Amino acid sequence: MGSCGKLAKRAVETDMPVMVQIQQLIRGAQNAVSLAQGVVHWQPPKQALDKVKELVWEPSISRYGADEGIPELREALVKKLRQENKLCKSSVMVTAGANQAFVNLVLTLCDAGDSVVMFAPYYFNAYMSFQMTGVTNILVGLGQPNTLYPDADWLEKTLSETKPTPKLVTVVNPGNPSGTYIPEPLLKHSCVEGNHIVNIFSFSKAYGMMGWRVGYIAYPSEADDFGTQLLKVQDNIPICASILSQHLALYSLEMGSEWVVERVKGLVKNREIVLEALSPLGEESVKGGEGAIYLWAKLPDKYVDDSEFVHWLAHRHGVVVIPGSACGCPGNVRISFGGLLEDDCKAAAGRLRKGLEELVKDGMVK
Repeated sequence: MGSCGKLAKRAVETDMPVMVQIQQLIRGAQNAVSLAQGVVHWQPPKQALDKVKELVWEPSISRYGADEGIPELREALVKKLRQENKLCKSSVMVTAGANQAFVNLVLTLCDAGDSVVMFAPYYFNAYMSFQMTGVTNILVGLGQPNTLYPDADWLEKTLSETKPTPKLVTVVNPGNPSGTYIPEPLLKHSCVEGNHIVNIFSFSKAYGMMGWRVGYIAYPSEADDFGTQLLKVQDNIPICASILSQHLALYSLEMGSEWVVERVKGLVKNREIVLEALSPLGEESVKGGEGAIYLWAKLPDKYVDDSEFVHWLAHRHGVVVIPGSACGCPGNVRISFGGLLEDDCKAAAGRLRKGLEELVKDGMVK
């Protein structure tokens, strides 16, 4: 359309997706390597993929399924939640990835003009979900400086003093973009369960299913009306997650958590490699990496414009990271260490270290 005046204000005023901008940057920078997008280098389990291949010609695969997910996957997820996450009173809705799950929740819980709470550095897509659904009063609290954990005292004060009370509090654990893992005493449990709490999960990183788009919502079983309202949203966005993808998720779950643990072990070396590459910034400037595939690094104080730094790093040194300004924290960057095999990670880290050494010594040399 020719004029922004004809477009929805909520869309126009929503931030541009940072990953779209990063993909454009990668295409424009010669032979650039990405430490930007949150992906892992492995594929789903071979046994699961082989089983899915046999289903391609099954007629039910090409039809619509139950909005909330195929029954056998939902049953397996309820069992997994009980055994691995200690969530014993939760019902499940399968979604086309965790991002869609979050949009479902925002549309179900929030009205335009409501206030919500996030902690910086925040996950950029969650912030955008609020923006595009008309939630403009986004209260952002800073994480604790030394750990990036949510400030529980600030949260308690904000919830008690803000009227009307904020409708929703978002906590990402393990942290994206921070890479930190919030300890149990702060969260009470690794996954918290209660009639006011909803958990979102994804198959993307654990099982290498980024492009298959499967996530799920675990919500209080006793909240019957909540599930009913969720279904309205679900039916108007995907109707249902891809049936073939849901079967792959089911077969992947059958491999057990040990399959995931073995792959994650291999990321420890990648983390060490990238940590070493970030050393020119100083040990106190780098956090995260213990709970997710991300490290969070503070640039020298004079480089508040992290987007300029990211473009410089890509074009001069051939490596791409995420600007912290996309996460509410200018002057920082997010580095993802999960998407490359060890040798490729070493090569990317070498470029990163060279760029940071030059930045600290000589600045952004053109």
